Amino acid sequence: MTDAVPGAGQSRRAVAAWLFLVAALIFLMTVIGGITRLTESGLSIVDWRPVTGALPPIGEAAWTAEFEKYRQSPQYRLVNRGMTLDEFKQIFWWEYVHRLWGRLIGLAYALPFAWFLWRGTVPRPYRPHLWAAFALGGLQGAVGWAMVASGLVDRPSVSQYRLVGHLGLALVIYVYLLWLALGLWRGDRATPADAPGRRAAPWLAGLAFLTILSGGFVAGLDAGMVFNTFPTMDGRWIPEHYGGLTPWWTDPFENVASVQFHHRILATLTAGWVLWAAIRLAAGPLPLVRGLAVACAVAVVAQFSLGVATLLAQVPVALGAAHQAGAVTLLTLLVALAHATRRRA
Repeated sequence: MTDAVPGAGQSRRAVAAWLFLVAALIFLMTVIGGITRLTESGLSIVDWRPVTGALPPIGEAAWTAEFEKYRQSPQYRLVNRGMTLDEFKQIFWWEYVHRLWGRLIGLAYALPFAWFLWRGTVPRPYRPHLWAAFALGGLQGAVGWAMVASGLVDRPSVSQYRLVGHLGLALVIYVYLLWLALGLWRGDRATPADAPGRRAAPWLAGLAFLTILSGGFVAGLDAGMVFNTFPTMDGRWIPEHYGGLTPWWTDPFENVASVQFHHRILATLTAGWVLWAAIRLAAGPLPLVRGLAVACAVAVVAQFSLGVATLLAQVPVALGAAHQAGAVTLLTLLVALAHATRRRA
């Protein structure tokens, strides 16, 4: 279908390119957030100053004051007692970059959005969606602070529930923007007849999303630091103490054995199902779908291998960050595959 208004196609693609850019920034944010977690840097800044916090401490007196605030936190008192100022700076900078990147994403979204609205470039059906994404971005900032605040009262780490909520909302915003951008970029092109396996694509994206969330619980409980064998867990197919917490409904989220076991199961299911669907879709008639199917197959094998390597090495920062990036890469490809195979009205 061609655009009725001259230049409308170019305008749609300009909006799509902007959304792709913001999505890329969010992708990088998930990696930065992963590194912040792996280096245990997330509690180094103990207050939330959305405007003035954009500037780091300047001068020795400012650094000393910032360090003194951190020294009152549970993480310093219970984990990092005796830390030097230079050591504090190392963890401070990761959290500072994490927060600064969030501000950058906000500006990268808000300013072009205002410009596109003023120019009348945004197609009318997309405007409510872009306003919704804007609201979700503001909510994400509040959720992020709520996560940090959970580790500033009486525990030296953030709540795994709030960490997963923060990660999950970031991914929701990311997928939302990606889907809108794909729709704007590709327009209303007709899709040929159903390809074998096409109905699995959105379910696969959902399963990958769920697997990433389960990985958030692994990170929140440092569950990757135990049971560092594969495919068994310290010689057992079902780990010792699995299901041992009471009340029973807390066990899947607070028992490190259960959390890691469930993540392994979900990762294995994701890998197997993606490979099955990719094989079927790679034999279809659409070049775009075939290419995405092959890319998904390669990505899921690489991601599963990275997960095993990260576990066996007891989660070094480099491998852990690569595993985080691989997870979002796989999710990206699965969302693109779901978009390419969806039935259009």
